[in-house]
Amino acid sequence: MNFLELVKARHSVRSYKQCPVEPAKLDYILECVRLAPSAVNCQPWRFSVVTEPDKLARLKETYAREWIQNVPCIIVACGNHAEAWHRKSDGKDHTDVDVSIAVEHLCLAATEQGLGTCWVCNFDTERCRQVMQLPEELEPIALIPIGYPSEEVIAEKKRKPLDDILF
Repeated sequence: MNFLELVKARHSVRSYKQCPVEPAKLDYILECVRLAPSAVNCQPWRFSVVTEPDKLARLKETYAREWIQNVPCIIVACGNHAEAWHRKSDGKDHTDVDVSIAVEHLCLAATEQGLGTCWVCNFDTERCRQVMQLPEELEPIALIPIGYPSEEVIAEKKRKPLDDILF
């Protein structure tokens, strides 16, 4: 599949099969994450793969949605603002930008491997911090449920026309 086909295939999955993700596929995906670009190559990110049942159950409690209960794995994406590049002219912190680039590498690599993902940003970050026992310098930025989709979704993505986003 070429890149455009991959981008068209990637979508938010909210229904997963009850089977684990193979370690080799997770390793491949994480290697794609590792190679993601970041501002001034600071790489201000840390990722944790959660598959252990007790920890996974506690992590799922940080996001009160029924669909997440069947997910066999969640990758927690964290950022370290002290490690990130900050733009000189206005001090803009690029942690969220850099972590987002890496997470999209994760989602595209997962799609290529036949897996589904969904960005989850509306979760209880403090509870996540406790479950993950994160040090103070790491901010949990996103949860990425990952697994085999339980059904194939062939839906046209609703996106603005190109003329609406160019100026």
